[in-house]
Amino acid sequence: MADKKTIKIKQIGSPIRRPEGQRKILIGLGLNKMHKVVVRQDTPEVRGAVAKVPHLVQIVED
Repeated sequence: MADKKTIKIKQIGSPIRRPEGQRKILIGLGLNKMHKVVVRQDTPEVRGAVAKVPHLVQIVED
């Protein structure tokens, strides 16, 4: 079985005073609190979501 690549995404910015679309992207990634870290599969869809809110999230290196 092939090992799926994953990335860790950490929320570093608050969704307060941000457009509704950016809030929905954070929720879609599974983020809702500051400094929360989630592990997601490294897919183009996840990378695209991260690219839309680079000021609110960062990719954590292992």
